[in-house]
Amino acid sequence: MFDLKVMNSVLGELEEERGIPKEKVVEAIEAALATAYKKEYAKKGQIIRAHIDLNSGTTEFQQVKTVVDNSTVRFVSEEEEEEYKEKEPALDAEGNPLPVLPIFNDEQHIKLEDAKFIKRDVSVGDELVFPLEPQDDYGRIAAQTAKQVIIQKIREAEKVSVVAEYGARQGEIVSGTVQRMERGNIYIDLGRATGILPYDEQIPGERYRQGERIRGVLYQVEESPRGIYLRLSRAKPEFLVKLFEMEAPEAAAGTVVFKAIAREAGSRSKVAVASTDPHVDPVGSLVGQRGVRVSTVTSELGGEKIDLIEWNDDPKQFIEEALSPARILNVTLNEEEHKATVEVADDQQSLAIGRGGQNVRLAAKLTGWRIDIQSLGGPKVAEVEGKDAPAPEAPPPIATE
Repeated sequence: MFDLKVMNSVLGELEEERGIPKEKVVEAIEAALATAYKKEYAKKGQIIRAHIDLNSGTTEFQQVKTVVDNSTVRFVSEEEEEEYKEKEPALDAEGNPLPVLPIFNDEQHIKLEDAKFIKRDVSVGDELVFPLEPQDDYGRIAAQTAKQVIIQKIREAEKVSVVAEYGARQGEIVSGTVQRMERGNIYIDLGRATGILPYDEQIPGERYRQGERIRGVLYQVEESPRGIYLRLSRAKPEFLVKLFEMEAPEAAAGTVVFKAIAREAGSRSKVAVASTDPHVDPVGSLVGQRGVRVSTVTSELGGEKIDLIEWNDDPKQFIEEALSPARILNVTLNEEEHKATVEVADDQQSLAIGRGGQNVRLAAKLTGWRIDIQSLGGPKVAEVEGKDAPAPEAPPPIATE
C-alpha cells in the first residue's frame, strides 16, 4: 500500500516543477509495478497489468487474456508446429508469403466458447482480466526493479515535455547562464535543458565568463541519447529581428515589416523595413526617440553598426538607399545580367565601398543585385555580387568611413 499523502505530494511537485502530468507518472508507476510482479511471480508469457487506486493507496494486479478463435490463432501441438516449420511457406497470388497466425497460448489467450461462460456478450479480440493474488514480500523484492522503471518513465515524460515547451518557442529569444566553454562552443544552462551556442553562431570578438547571463535566438531543438540540446544563435539575422521586436511595439505587432537583412555579425548590418500603415514611419519606429531603440539593440550586439533603410519596390531607389551613407549620382540597371552600375562623385568612392568593401558588399546582399561602383568619369572601382556573395579577394585600400 502507498502512502497517499506522500504520493500526491510527489505527483503535484513533478507536474508543477517539471511539467509532467500526474496521469503520466501514475502510468509509469503502474508499468513498473507490473514489470516487477511479472519478473518475480508470473508464469512465462503472462500479460500482467497493475492498477493503483489513488483513493485507497492499494495496488491490484491482473492477468490479461485476449479472446480468440480459429481466425486469429492456430491451435496446434508442439509436434505439429515442428512439422509446419519444415514445410515451404504458403504464398499469395503475387508470390509473397502469407501471414502466419500466432499459436494459441493459454497464458495469453482464451477460447471464445470458454470466454462466453465468463461474459456472455464477449467477442473475438476483447480482453478479459483475471485478478491475481497479492504477494506479502512483493514490496521488498520488487522495489529496485520498480524504481528503475519509474525513473526511466519519468525521464521519457520529462523529455517529451521539454521538447514540446521549447519546440513551441523555436524562433524566439531565450536566455540563460554560461555553464562551460568547450571547443569553442558555449553551453548555456536554460533551466530545464541545456542550450548550445556554436562557435560559428557567436558574435566575433565577444567573450563570455562562466555564470554570465547570455541571450540568443533558439533556432533548433535537437534530441540526443545524452539529452535535449537547444541550439542558439547570436549571429543570425533572426536574432537582430527579435531584438527589435522587443524594443519596438510596431515591429512586434507586425506594423513594421522586415523585408531584407544583410548582416556581418559584430561589425555591421543593413536592414530594409516597410510599414503596413501609411501613418507609421518604419525607420523612425525602430530608431526610437533620440535613437534609444536602435542604441539598445546595438549594445546587445556588442556595438554592431545598424543601417536602417526603408524598403522600395523600385530597384534603383532601393540600391541608392542601400549604399547609404554615400550619395549616389546615378544608377543604371542591366536586367539580363542583374547588375547595377552605380556612379558616385570622387569624394564618395570610399564611403560607397566601405572599409574592406563592406558597405557595397552588404548593399549587394541586401538588394540581390551585382553592384559596380564607378567614380564620375573614372574607372570602375568595385564590383560585388548579390545575395550571399563573398567579399572581393583583394579589395582596394579604403579611407575610414
